[in-house]
Amino acid sequence: MMLVLGGLALLVFGGDLLVKGAVNLALKLGMTPLVVGLTVVAFGTSAPELLVSISAALQGSSGIAMGNVVGSNIANVVLILGVTAVISTIVTRGHDLRESWAMMIGASVLVIALAFTGEIGRIEGAILLAALALVLWRQLSTGKADAEELEGAELGANWTRIAIWLGLGLVLLPLGANLLVTGASDIARTFGISDAVIGLTLVAVGTSLPELAASVASAMRGRADMALGNVVGSNIFNLLAILGITAVVAPLPVPPEMLRLDLWVMLGTSLLLAPFLLRAVSLTRAVGAGFVLFYAGYVWVLL
Repeated sequence: MMLVLGGLALLVFGGDLLVKGAVNLALKLGMTPLVVGLTVVAFGTSAPELLVSISAALQGSSGIAMGNVVGSNIANVVLILGVTAVISTIVTRGHDLRESWAMMIGASVLVIALAFTGEIGRIEGAILLAALALVLWRQLSTGKADAEELEGAELGANWTRIAIWLGLGLVLLPLGANLLVTGASDIARTFGISDAVIGLTLVAVGTSLPELAASVASAMRGRADMALGNVVGSNIFNLLAILGITAVVAPLPVPPEMLRLDLWVMLGTSLLLAPFLLRAVSLTRAVGAGFVLFYAGYVWVLL
């Protein structure tokens, strides 16, 4: 358990430094706050999942690698957004994330289709990375801000400080990932729990802590576009980049139980966002509480 706690601490601290550096860099380069949320913040906070999945795959724990991605996507929607909404109602009106949500659904369907081959191998990984390239091109092609949008923005750091934040984040993340995977594997063996269940629960929630911190902070500042964009962007990145890169490094057999339940829960929770993003319905505290209870029930079923 000490390895897990130590790994999580390094992941959270390293992820925070990486996001801080990346956000300031993106703003200096002229990206809008919305696009920063959809890409830089979302992808930066997904860095722990990437390092953990690669580390797990290389150590032969493919269940942890797959479970980490699927479980993180489920947790991002119903746990992260749920807790965020309980703290502060998320008003979605005025923030158009319909296209990004459609991309997230498309990525989910693509992963499920590839999973039915029984393995996310190198060819499947290359397909996911090609889809990621299309998503990034689409997001970034509309992501440059004009002078008015960035006038008065708080960049908050010089180039040296940004470089230090990015460097420390990139060093601490792999160290934390290695400790977390080693500790999680030991727990799974000790209690006779499958790697997949450990990945779907303990590892998934642990690596989602940066998303929780970023989303709560964004919502409390009244930036619903950042909170929602962070989750949607992270889920896209988890499916296309993390699974894609991990599968290219080491092919991932798909546990049969994921095909029966978890992948469908992941798709279902993504579809839950439809009324909030397509019809601009606010995520109230009551809805957030319902999301959190849903997640608790899902974990109870797993365990």
